[in-house]
Amino acid sequence: MTTARFPAARFRRLKASAPLRALARENTLSTGDLIWPVFVRDGEGQREAIHSMPGVERLSIDLVVEAAREAADLGIPAICLFPYTDPALKTQLCEEAFSPDNLSNTAIRAIKAAVPDIAVMTDVALDPYNINGHDGIVRDGVIVNDETVAALVKMALAQADAGADILGPSDMMDGRIAAMRAALEGAGHTNVAIMSYAAKYASAFYGPFRDAVGASGALTGDKKTYQMDPANSDEALRLVERDLTEGADMVMVKPGMPYLDVCRRVKDRFGAPTFAYQVSGEYAMIEAAARQGWIDGELAMAESLIAFKRAGCDGILTYYAPRIARALNGPR
Repeated sequence: MTTARFPAARFRRLKASAPLRALARENTLSTGDLIWPVFVRDGEGQREAIHSMPGVERLSIDLVVEAAREAADLGIPAICLFPYTDPALKTQLCEEAFSPDNLSNTAIRAIKAAVPDIAVMTDVALDPYNINGHDGIVRDGVIVNDETVAALVKMALAQADAGADILGPSDMMDGRIAAMRAALEGAGHTNVAIMSYAAKYASAFYGPFRDAVGASGALTGDKKTYQMDPANSDEALRLVERDLTEGADMVMVKPGMPYLDVCRRVKDRFGAPTFAYQVSGEYAMIEAAARQGWIDGELAMAESLIAFKRAGCDGILTYYAPRIARALNGPR
């Protein structure tokens, strides 16, 4: 009698059909994992294409409200606002950043009035309002830390007063989380969450975003004196630990795809809610290649997003949020 020979483990068995692949899948992506970044501009009924981010637009507040309503209908839990500020309002001390009637704060109030169930996240950084294009106040060519933190605290309080649910400090100044948390508690905003951009790298992938908020033309020098060195990952863990200790509720790694190892280390070490930002450069590369026919854009979009879940992220900020949500929801 001849004994049949066969592979002891046929891994292909669980790849043989879509149902089997679904049953064996280790990570899944849902609409609840998504935050949709949206760019706000002035005017009414205005949408303005962003050349370096195909398919993404600056929207006037009335259209941002419609975007928030669409997000809620799709099951996306949060929308994140980034303002395109009139250059005439940009100053050395960035006073427009904490004006109660600036674009972001006006948009927050409009969204919460019309779509109260969606969470509104904001950006807490001075670059959209800074005549120098930096995330902090510049004195004699130096980005000063403590004066910047004081301005950021005023900015955070104005956003909380307007109704923001999540504040996203993206400036990378030292001590800003503790200062914001103390100010929020003192002002009675005990339920306003902080998602700290705890590990934000001095990256080449931010170029299209800076165009989108009008900061690229104003930027003098670079941001390497306060954003992270791309060569470092141990430092990211120290920064995340500091921000969690100071009162952050969630942490973010930015950019996302080039730093999946950092996402994994952060989640494994701290277990805190961990997010990644699929930044403008990542989005633009996929879109540019897809529009040239070099890759399948829909498949690349889905593959890029599941990578964040595989790396341990609880959620992703992505410009693909409405597209992937429609794909996940299926035909209606």
